Amino acid sequence: MRNLKKLISILVLLVFFGCQTRSKKSVEAANSKPNFTSVETITISESAIPLGMVFVPRGQNGFFMDSTEVTNAEFKAFVESTDYITIAERHIDWEELSKQLPTGTPKLPDSLLQPGSLVIRNDLEQLPKNSLHHYTQWWQWKIGANWRQPYGPGSSIEGKDNHPVVHIAHEDALAYCKWKGNRLPTKEEWQFAAKGGSTTKYVWGIDEDDRISNANTWTGSFPSENNVQDGYEKTAPVGGYPPNDFGLYDMAGNVWEWTATRAMKEPNLVQFVMKGGSYLCSKNYCANYAIDSQMETTSDSSYEHLGFRTVRDTK
Repeated sequence: MRNLKKLISILVLLVFFGCQTRSKKSVEAANSKPNFTSVETITISESAIPLGMVFVPRGQNGFFMDSTEVTNAEFKAFVESTDYITIAERHIDWEELSKQLPTGTPKLPDSLLQPGSLVIRNDLEQLPKNSLHHYTQWWQWKIGANWRQPYGPGSSIEGKDNHPVVHIAHEDALAYCKWKGNRLPTKEEWQFAAKGGSTTKYVWGIDEDDRISNANTWTGSFPSENNVQDGYEKTAPVGGYPPNDFGLYDMAGNVWEWTATRAMKEPNLVQFVMKGGSYLCSKNYCANYAIDSQMETTSDSSYEHLGFRTVRDTK
């Protein structure tokens, strides 16, 4: 049993903890910022902007970006149109998984090799105070957890059409992009868009405490206390907080967002950069809602606070 627990821990670490912490409404607003660091900005007519996107005027090469994170309703439309099955819903191939484990690792029981994803524990407040240094304790592999059942069997997205879709692996996001005719933003594009033409540390400005009325983050002392001061314990409906000056919503908090930028840290693992932080980011711990912050995780990782938004090149 002890060896089995060790194997499960290895599995969780490889699937998820490749990541490491580091610290529509107005087209006119998007084109009115004067301080775009020595490059001439361009304007574009409102009729040319795709539905649900905004124009990000990045020098002579602006692009369109989803004004919100991709929602459950939008992802559902994609699945119904293509019969796509996300990685979290697929049968686990031991032969493929074993390639990521130390040579000679014995095969895990079939009862554990079931489709699922990582979810945050619902008893964080019972963890010891020093658990900030043992983040593997916060998570558990939940068989049956996926975008339709974000917290495992018995949970659902009913009534949450306008919440961000979660448990999305990088491959899943790319498949949606292909269907939509879009792509994932690079890390640099995402960051430029999040700034909204400003130079502040946060999407909403310079005061970190203003996040409570501007983003869905962890309010309280992580991980022992979440006082839900911002109104949401988990995901929030997209577009519920004020947008930045480009008209982009939830560029801080709510859910992490995949980018197209590959992280060059682990030669044996394919990792990509995520931006924006999530509802689990807190002032006393990671504060990854800061614009310059990022995390990296393996391309096949999926968990309850990771989603995405897309971009499209201008013609």
